[in-house]
Amino acid sequence: MTVEKVQKPARISHRGAATRSALLSAAAHVFRTVGFARAGVSEVVAEAGASVGSLYHHFTGKADLYLALYEEFQQRQQDRTHTAVADARAGGESDPTRLMNVAARAYLDGCIEERDTTRLFFGGDGPPGFDSQLRARLREWTNRNVALFRKADEPVDEALLMVVSGSMLLAVTEVVRRDIDDARQLADDITALLGQLQPRHGRHGAAEPPRER
Repeated sequence: MTVEKVQKPARISHRGAATRSALLSAAAHVFRTVGFARAGVSEVVAEAGASVGSLYHHFTGKADLYLALYEEFQQRQQDRTHTAVADARAGGESDPTRLMNVAARAYLDGCIEERDTTRLFFGGDGPPGFDSQLRARLREWTNRNVALFRKADEPVDEALLMVVSGSMLLAVTEVVRRDIDDARQLADDITALLGQLQPRHGRHGAAEPPRER
């Protein structure tokens, strides 16, 4: 089984939306309590006060519930980083490195704020194939931020992309294990280090000369 992006229904009634929301809230609670692997559909519908039939009307099973929860989490993370970068630009910030740092810090702050939910997705207990999707989605997010370094016609710096996405993946798994103060300090340290990274190509695509020591 491979993981695919969840497609939301095109149209849904108010009652149907309420049932779907209740099922997602119940699934989040059950998954966080007993883990995805040990959770059963019966536990989810009991927590939601719904029927098994209503669950299968909205979702194909517990993996579909898990993926829907992840899509909602990822959307909140995208909204956080977009807002943070937009606010920074509105405040006069235009330096690409600092803007990438703003985005990275907003992402980590979101993980710290939703630590229980973040652990659910970064803890390794998900549907088959989910870890690959998680890495791919984080790479997509990183690519959008690394794009701050280049013009539209310039190539992606694959090395920078891998370093940033790999660093963020490790950073997320670490910050959610610590208490709030330690987690925020670690987030500060990580974004400070990311701020020292530079693309290998200049703004016009030419390789930058090595710095003299």
